[in-house]
Amino acid sequence: MSKAAPFPEAQLTKRLHELLATTELTVTSSQEQQLMQLLELLHKWNKAYNLTSVRDPAEMLIRHILDSVVISPYLHGKHIIDVGTGPGLPGLPLAICNPDKHFVLLDSLGKRVTFIRQIIHELKLTNVTPVLARVQDYQPPAEIGGFDTVVSRAFASLADMLSWCHHLPSASGRFIALKGQPTEEELSTVVAPYKIHGIHKLFVPELDAARHVVDIRQE
Repeated sequence: MSKAAPFPEAQLTKRLHELLATTELTVTSSQEQQLMQLLELLHKWNKAYNLTSVRDPAEMLIRHILDSVVISPYLHGKHIIDVGTGPGLPGLPLAICNPDKHFVLLDSLGKRVTFIRQIIHELKLTNVTPVLARVQDYQPPAEIGGFDTVVSRAFASLADMLSWCHHLPSASGRFIALKGQPTEEELSTVVAPYKIHGIHKLFVPELDAARHVVDIRQE
């Protein structure tokens, strides 16, 4: 087994601050500190729990932290669910940067949800609810009547996402699917009652790959 890279906290803290400054996001110093705590814990837990194939913390910073927070401008409403969240991506970074919104982080694998619970405890996050379940079996809390935004990142094809998650959004809710370079073939699978409202290119500092948000709403 390859040895995980050491965690250069000071170097990565400086890099996070500099890279965030190249975006249009507003992130406070305390939120930056929490993002660094998350990164360090993800790196630490990954050694034993194999939460992500990315081992290098500098690469994690780009591909997991920044790749998550840049979605913030596309979140709609107060109640968000991140389906197939894995180790809390993009849900945990988004929750840190959007304390006014509440996030349900859903995954079917126990070790991932255990990690999310640990992050909530250590970072004292009050706006995150972890859920261990299959998305098809989970029902939104009755008091909210459906989620304002359903987020998925590397979770499923657009057709499968809409099929498996159709019961999650409110009447005015929307799906935010995170894709690399969406193909015309996949986009064509979005059919009534759903419609693609927009496809937005994301700017992820220093990421050498395409990233897009596909905004899908019910007609």
